[in-house]
Amino acid sequence: PVEQIKDYAAEDADITIQLRDYLAPKLEAGGPALLKLFREVEAPLVQVLADIEFAGVRIDPDFLGEYSSELAVQIAGLEKKILEEAGFTFNVASPKQVGEALFDRMKIPYTGRKMKSGQYSTDEDVLTGLAAEYPICADILAHRGLQKLKSTYVDALPALINPRTGRVHSSFNQALAATGRLSSQNPNLQNIPIRTPEGRKVREAFIPRDEDHLLLSADYSQIELRLIAEISGEDAMLEAFQKGLDIHLSTAARVFEVSLDEVKPEQRRAAKTVNFSIIYGAGASNLSNQLGIKRSEAKELIENYFRQYAGLKKYMENTVDFARRNGYVETLLGRRRYLRDINSRNGMMRSMNERIAINTPIQGTAADLIKVAMVNIRRAMIDGGFQSKMILQVHDELVFDARKDEIERLKPIIREKMQTAIPNLKVPILVEMGTGKNWLEAH
Repeated sequence: PVEQIKDYAAEDADITIQLRDYLAPKLEAGGPALLKLFREVEAPLVQVLADIEFAGVRIDPDFLGEYSSELAVQIAGLEKKILEEAGFTFNVASPKQVGEALFDRMKIPYTGRKMKSGQYSTDEDVLTGLAAEYPICADILAHRGLQKLKSTYVDALPALINPRTGRVHSSFNQALAATGRLSSQNPNLQNIPIRTPEGRKVREAFIPRDEDHLLLSADYSQIELRLIAEISGEDAMLEAFQKGLDIHLSTAARVFEVSLDEVKPEQRRAAKTVNFSIIYGAGASNLSNQLGIKRSEAKELIENYFRQYAGLKKYMENTVDFARRNGYVETLLGRRRYLRDINSRNGMMRSMNERIAINTPIQGTAADLIKVAMVNIRRAMIDGGFQSKMILQVHDELVFDARKDEIERLKPIIREKMQTAIPNLKVPILVEMGTGKNWLEAH
């Protein structure tokens, strides 16, 4: 009833005006780029997100019910196997009992520190480090993964379907993540698993609204790596993208000093790991763990990498220097992230802020890029009289509930708006698209 909500709504409006009067001068003081970002990207994006939230996503509860039963059988099978491997009974779902079973009763060597409670840690890092030598550890990890998948997604999603619309309506936050990325909650649809076949299967439950529609997925290809090349101005990396080369193959050829044809699969895998890790500040220890190699080998790999990509090393040094002098870093569109501890005397805090300084212009520009694309796509869809709807944004991917008879007209518009969201880039921006009867098929 209006009587019950009028005071609450009036308070919202009043506080919004007070905040505007406080924040507007700060925005103007940030300069024209920051003001333009707010007026041309963030403000119009509010309506885009409102439309997405209102449209919602159709979920197939029958599919999830069947999948839940399948997972229950797999989980029970893994539990039986784990107890047989141990030779005694314990609660596989209890971290405390798992620690006691593995390290006290089975005498598996424990090299980590005990927690404050005196318990053994059986977190993912600990068990992953033991999994190759002790299969029971791999099975416990698999058991936990399936249990989480079942409870967090497969069993939870059907309960979140709105009974009036038959759809799930998530809430998107556009001003929560410091990088500018969007996040979603109630439920978090940006976190639907994709790394494992079991996780990917959850996406089969996301379906179009009816027989006249298909789901259409549009995904930026390797966008952060492309933006690393763009923002750092690293010539060799830019050239690889401009020539349409496989960037991981190209990196492997350079780092291991072989021709493209001579690159071995394990060398490409190593190069891929380095490409994605270096910009997040991964050092030799981290890289050696990821690749399963000696720390000295990882150190040499990093040195070779920066020898080949000297422009990237220079970018990292210049960006940290800029952050130290100014207290913030910026994206290509002028979004700022302030770093209070960039000059901290605390080495750990300072190092963390240096990593953030290097990464934010890249992650933040990727966020700006897709936000601009979303605003421009919505405008084009309204102008074109489309009935198809944008229903999801998952980091570098947009998902549409598309009318079958509009798809061929819609695809080039989406591609063009995504590729040209930030004009005049040196690096080519590629968009991969697909359609299907569910999200997995479309992706």
